[in-house]
Amino acid sequence: MTKLTELREMSDEQLQATATEAAESLFRLRFQSQSERLNTPSEIKKNRKTIARVKTIQTERQLAAQKS
Repeated sequence: MTKLTELREMSDEQLQATATEAAESLFRLRFQSQSERLNTPSEIKKNRKTIARVKTIQTERQLAAQKS
């Protein structure tokens, strides 16, 4: 899981790549959870939180750009 400070230091492109990677991983985990037993069910929660953190940072940056 990526820490918030690490996410804030990333560029916009890196943030988007991180969000895309987490979303793809979440999709695979959800699919796997329906078809078989997961080894680490907590990974679903971690990916959801990572996506939420990235979206929050992206929104903060958009709002800061609008104020400027």
